[in-house]
Amino acid sequence: MSFQLTILGTGSATPVLNRHPTSHHLIIDQEGYLIDCGEGTQLQLLAYKLRPSKIKYIFITHLHGDHYFGLIGLLSTFNLHRRTDDLWIFGPEGLAEIITIQLKYSDSRLMFKIHFTETDTEKSYQLFENEHVTIHTIPLIHRVPCCGFLIREKERKRNLIKEIIPAGLSYEDLKRLKDGYDILDENGQILYKNQDYTTESSNKPRSYAFCSDTLYHRPIIDQVKGVDLLYYEATFLDELSQRAFDTNHSTALQAGMVARDAKVGKLIIGHFSSRYKVLDDHLTEARSVFPNTDLAVEGESLLIGNSGVNHV
Repeated sequence: MSFQLTILGTGSATPVLNRHPTSHHLIIDQEGYLIDCGEGTQLQLLAYKLRPSKIKYIFITHLHGDHYFGLIGLLSTFNLHRRTDDLWIFGPEGLAEIITIQLKYSDSRLMFKIHFTETDTEKSYQLFENEHVTIHTIPLIHRVPCCGFLIREKERKRNLIKEIIPAGLSYEDLKRLKDGYDILDENGQILYKNQDYTTESSNKPRSYAFCSDTLYHRPIIDQVKGVDLLYYEATFLDELSQRAFDTNHSTALQAGMVARDAKVGKLIIGHFSSRYKVLDDHLTEARSVFPNTDLAVEGESLLIGNSGVNHV
């Protein structure tokens, strides 16, 4: 199953020519997930040849403009392209009202249905589940209600022991075995016991956590413990740690500290302040405490695989 992240935006609130506002695009088993949707997100999707029509789920962390001002434009484009597939949007209180008002006063009649789910940003809980993943909220400390998201793959399907699988089993029966179920006869008696014909997958479930925007806050560490890939905001360098504190943001050093203490596999940092034209010091600072750190780079894709995170 594919589990691939593409970075669409690495900037913060103030526009700069070479950085776009926050947005991450995930493909998990051919389905598209969008986390945050800053201004220009749909142009970034086109620039990096990602199909907007594949996006099924959109998650918004908070209602600062650099994290959702691109959403109404994306929805309008979906409509222009005559989308009919349902869309699921998750975000804080007020998001559904904002989008509804924008659609109302632009006289936009969508040809697809939007399912809004309001997030509770003050607690960690399972927000979403489908066949492939679960998604939990990560409470963040910011100036408005804000939460990150932990996306964790479900336990892998079991492996069939092909040499001993009885001949003539249907596709549905084989799928039941892989899903961990026994095959029963019409009277409910076990015909084929799952554990006799399958083995556990040797691959552990993969995971990705998204944390932006937030004050350095130690409880986050427990929320993201052991994830394969952590995205964490690094708006400032540590010499401006007081500025970070005053604005409820983090520094590159603090991002590295979270990654180190949470024992994550890999860290990528982003949400850079427009005051920084060159980001070498951000990378050096984060790597001083967590060496396996990279800068978020727009257009770059990372594959979360069985043996770690690799650039595509």
